[in-house]
Amino acid sequence: MEILLISDIHGNFPALQSVAAKLDADSYDHIINTGDSTVYAPFANQTLDWLHEHNAVSILGNTDIKVKKLLRGKGFKKPSKPEKRIMYTSTAETLRPAGKQYLLQLKKKKTLSISGYTIGLYHGSPDKPDEFLFDCTADSRFLELAKNTVCDIIITGHSHTPYHKKIGGVHFINPGSTGRMFDGNPQASCAVLVLKKNRVLVRHHRFSYAVEEVVRELARQQLPAIYAEMYRTGRKLN
Repeated sequence: MEILLISDIHGNFPALQSVAAKLDADSYDHIINTGDSTVYAPFANQTLDWLHEHNAVSILGNTDIKVKKLLRGKGFKKPSKPEKRIMYTSTAETLRPAGKQYLLQLKKKKTLSISGYTIGLYHGSPDKPDEFLFDCTADSRFLELAKNTVCDIIITGHSHTPYHKKIGGVHFINPGSTGRMFDGNPQASCAVLVLKKNRVLVRHHRFSYAVEEVVRELARQQLPAIYAEMYRTGRKLN
């Protein structure tokens, strides 16, 4: 059983396309996406269409939740900076009906049973959807989470940091950000989860993609230029 793991695409369809092509996305038994599919790169419609067409098991991330609020006529307080808020409002305004429908039906978490393993999908952590779990997060925190779960495997996103740890008998996996890495390497990040009878294997991958395609579309939509620099450098600048 092989599962493609993606997360934090952030509307970066060229990055998602690169991952799908390099790893032959159609060859996997499942595709799992742990949220933040929208906002910051300007290809939300293409991204959500791809996830729907490939029957990806998706959950909501914090950016998706805010877009859902806008779609339902509600507002949000944070982020307050205009250069950030416009990335949310422009996403909500440009979503086509199919994308809206797909996003509106997603939940914040999901539990799967695959090949005898119980797999929990969370954006931040099982405790908090906005908690950041990094590769350097204390083992004691992972142990707390392990003690309070029935899952054999917990897959998260949000921190944009790839890792695989086994702590307290639980596998914690983050595939990194498919569309918006912050480590100085703009390449798309993803992972492949291999489930065997008595063994869990994880392979992390990084792939180059057409960054300038994102830059051109940001400019065409007259979105803040700082995001072009973020995608080119693979860094968070605001």
